[in-house]
Amino acid sequence: MPVRDLDLLIDAARAAGEIAERFWGQSPETWEKPDGAGPVTEADLAVDRMLHAELLAARPDYGWLSEETADTPDRLDRARVFIVDPIDGTRSYMAGQRTFAHALSVVENGRVTAGVVYLPLRDKLYAAAAGQGATLNGAPLAISPRREIAGAAMLAAKPTFDPRHWGGQAPGLERHFRSSLAYRLALIGEGRFDAMMTLRKSWEWDIAAGSLIAEEAGGQSSDRTGAPLRFNSIDAQTDGVVTANPVLHAALMDRLTV
Repeated sequence: MPVRDLDLLIDAARAAGEIAERFWGQSPETWEKPDGAGPVTEADLAVDRMLHAELLAARPDYGWLSEETADTPDRLDRARVFIVDPIDGTRSYMAGQRTFAHALSVVENGRVTAGVVYLPLRDKLYAAAAGQGATLNGAPLAISPRREIAGAAMLAAKPTFDPRHWGGQAPGLERHFRSSLAYRLALIGEGRFDAMMTLRKSWEWDIAAGSLIAEEAGGQSSDRTGAPLRFNSIDAQTDGVVTANPVLHAALMDRLTV
């Protein structure tokens, strides 16, 4: 089932990319979401409508959780759930940047079983199915083997390096940034960077697909306390994300002040 679901997600992600490309660079209509939740464009909504229609037509017994669809509690009673972010990195998309992504996943009883992160304007399609490894455009991925914190390349926002999170002294990490959390996780799976971290509450649709890609490439993901990530929760959030190979992950957790 995970492999068949992955094929479905890959096809849907490519269709999402076709829609997003039509609006990209054309000044799509934009709105601000309530409660400071950020912007949404007509492209986000068009992609969401297509994904909702196509994925649930193929799997009508699955639940649905998307950043751009009003949430309903019926998903909590489903064994399998689609968790998607139609466009992760909407601000980048609006700015004409190419690093936005489509993040699509299937979650079964709290665990991700299939995931795709697709960057159509970078022609990068990351994919993973549970127990089947992870790929980029069909080529197998392997996570960075780096074991030491000092000098490790970390994908993170600046506040992550505040000394108060590290017992008063931030570790000697080399900071890098990408706006899309899904892309950050996929880059860890690719081995381009050594670790990623966010200490803020994280929406499940931002991280579900990418976390599986990183894990199937040999990584370990947890929340900021070290607890395993679980999905399809009531509030659809995790308590941050920490991802690296198991040795570096353990070293980071030893230094991190929760």
